[in-house]
Amino acid sequence: MFGTTKGKLIWGVVFLAMIGTAAADVLLIEKVRERMARNLPDNGLSMSQVEQRFGEPLERRPAVGEPPITRWDYEDYSVFFEHELVIESVVHHEAVVREAERRNSP
Repeated sequence: MFGTTKGKLIWGVVFLAMIGTAAADVLLIEKVRERMARNLPDNGLSMSQVEQRFGEPLERRPAVGEPPITRWDYEDYSVFFEHELVIESVVHHEAVVREAERRNSP
């Protein structure tokens, strides 16, 4: 089976899938580390509390859906609100990659 072109192709795809999964796991771990290392708005804070503590966001996106979900974008993270309260703060993918590269560079 390994000698045929089809067999090599199948094992190549399996190998690449395994590498992709490992890379995704590492990135997830980096995202968790980055989230824990950052001072992000906690769930339950009001919009005014977030603005007082973290400053003016770069962009305020309008509310969508029901209940209304609003998103504020900062340089390295976004804050999601339901009505006026924080429901989640999310570090941007680019910030995680940038921080991981900075940590791994000699």
